[in-house]
Amino acid sequence: MPRGPKGEKRPADTNAAAVLVGKIATGDVEDVSPTPESEGKSAAAVELGRLGGKARAAGMSAKKRKEIAKKAAKARWR
Repeated sequence: MPRGPKGEKRPADTNAAAVLVGKIATGDVEDVSPTPESEGKSAAAVELGRLGGKARAAGMSAKKRKEIAKKAAKARWR
C-alpha cells in the first residue's frame, strides 16, 4: 500500500484516493499525520536520529566512506 510523505497509509486505487481526498476536504475524515510522540518515541531521540548519518560520516576517513559507498552501489546494482 502506498504511503504518504510521513509514512501514513493511503489507498493505492486512484478512485479510492479521490474519495479520501473528497472526505478530507469536506471534513468527514480528519487527516492526521502521526507524530514521533504519538508513536512512543522521544523527541530528543528523533532529533539525534536525524543527525546520526552526518555525525557518523564526519567521524570517518574518506577511504572508509568510499568503501561504504562502493558496497552500497554494488548492492543496489546487484
